[in-house]
Amino acid sequence: GQVDLASQYYVERLPLEANCYETVLKPGALIRIKAPRQMGKTSLMSRILLHASGTGCLTVPLSFQLADAVIFSDLDRFLRWFCASIGRRLKLPNKLKDYWDAEIFGAKDNCTAYFEEYLLPNLSSPLVLGLDEVDMVFAHPNIAADFMGLLRAWHESAKVSDLWKQLRLVVVHSTEVYIPMNINQSPFNVGLPIELLEFGGAQVQDLAQRHGLD
Repeated sequence: GQVDLASQYYVERLPLEANCYETVLKPGALIRIKAPRQMGKTSLMSRILLHASGTGCLTVPLSFQLADAVIFSDLDRFLRWFCASIGRRLKLPNKLKDYWDAEIFGAKDNCTAYFEEYLLPNLSSPLVLGLDEVDMVFAHPNIAADFMGLLRAWHESAKVSDLWKQLRLVVVHSTEVYIPMNINQSPFNVGLPIELLEFGGAQVQDLAQRHGLD
């Protein structure tokens, strides 16, 4: 499981941590962390969020494991859950009814408006979203391509919009992305790619010494 933030047993993979800490502070940043399970992805994401928090950013970790299976059945329902979950963690009132017009606009437009007109304007600091277990979204092609395209669109908006520069994304997944996706609508060919590899000999020795082993 995740290594506690105060644990002496967390071994850094230099210079990956330093690169992440530098990147997350950039306007509109996107960091993509990929590795097999139990390789330290969530532990690294937590440390990135901690570093961002220490510089004055607001941080929200969101694991898609928290979503009930039925949430993934429909894009509109999924994006409502997504917006409401982030708002709850920011301790902002749920105002989906005021910004969500399903009769006229699509779910992606409504979700974007909720961020653009409500969530981001009500924040006094940049917001770093840590999206963990994104693989759970990949398993649902009915929502995956649209959601990934939405993240890419927000990242691109940060190039021209001061408001969207306030949003930084850390996306964590353990498998390759096999869903059909237009390369220009994918967040997986932009931003800072981080791939966690197995420990080398020096890192294994370091970890053993931390456990008091010879």
